[in-house]
Amino acid sequence: MKKMYLIWLAINCTVWTVAFFEIPTRINEWQLLGTSLFLLIFFFLPLFREKPILQTLFFCIQALLTTIIFYPIDSLLNPYSFLIHSLLIAEAVYYLPRLKGFLVVVVQTGCLTSLVLQSNLTVPHITWYTFFYFLLISALFHYHGVHKREKETRQKNDALLDEYRKMKRQLVMAEEQTRQDERMLIGHEIHDSVGHKLTALIMQFEVFRIQADEKDQEKIATLKQLAEQSLEETRSAVKSFKQPEVGGLQGVIRLIRKLEMENFMKINFSVKHGAFAVPLTGEQSFAIYRAVQEALTNIMKHSSAREAHVSFESPGGSIFRFEVFNEAPSHSTFHEGYGLKAMRDRLEKVGGSLEIDQNERHFIVRGSIRLIERRVSYD
Repeated sequence: MKKMYLIWLAINCTVWTVAFFEIPTRINEWQLLGTSLFLLIFFFLPLFREKPILQTLFFCIQALLTTIIFYPIDSLLNPYSFLIHSLLIAEAVYYLPRLKGFLVVVVQTGCLTSLVLQSNLTVPHITWYTFFYFLLISALFHYHGVHKREKETRQKNDALLDEYRKMKRQLVMAEEQTRQDERMLIGHEIHDSVGHKLTALIMQFEVFRIQADEKDQEKIATLKQLAEQSLEETRSAVKSFKQPEVGGLQGVIRLIRKLEMENFMKINFSVKHGAFAVPLTGEQSFAIYRAVQEALTNIMKHSSAREAHVSFESPGGSIFRFEVFNEAPSHSTFHEGYGLKAMRDRLEKVGGSLEIDQNERHFIVRGSIRLIERRVSYD
């Protein structure tokens, strides 16, 4: 809207400058006063954008002022006054609703007719002006109708897009709720079946220990301890089923906050090239989360430095890359154990890869996942 106002201002300044040069006599005080009021209204019009009735009144006043300013002297009509009237009509049709714009056109037509009647124009000139005026009004109202339909279509599209986003959010929430219900059901099943049976087994071991000979006491105690550990692990698994599933990029942020608070690690986290906006699947997000978690866990276990750097990026939206690195002694060596192998297998399963690099100063874990196929499917 600001750009259109500047365009109207530039056109008006050009036409008015040329029109004043065509005035045959010196500008009198009435013309100067009328011009000042016209320009004052022009600059104040944008303030009343939400009040079409006032805008209609101002456009009608500008039409009357234009008639006063360029009233024919010695029956000579300033040809550029016709352009100024045309600009007024164009602005009225552009800014106002159809009915109010038509009202301004009627007033404008009356003012222009009075100028023509007071001039000494020939019949061909009057015919040409009438024909041009008719074509101008027809074109402007046709544009107004097209612009109105385009605006309505855009509003409908925006409403449909909002509804689509709302339905998508509801679908995601429903999927998360369904997944959480399934986890709760599995947790209850484990608790009611495996947990109860392990509890019964521990009680049987205790009874058997009381009745057993002295030489078998140690073996029975070991078996009982193993059963108790199994029960504890089962309870931990059931407890984790009851907690919301945490994964993806948000899970990485929570993990970083937890490590900083509980393990006194300083983690520098950076996001580049719109990494948060890439369309990752749930499996890809969870693979990234587990990879970063494993890398940070290895830093805590094997590095004396309590500082790490984590970065995400997605250049061009075709690939997602993450990097975890920390300072490492130059003499240190590493062997790819179970954690790194599991990390590599998990990333390769979702179309990614893992790279481990060690130089004189840093130990670096890099991972990448290609997103080209997913982008094509979205198109």
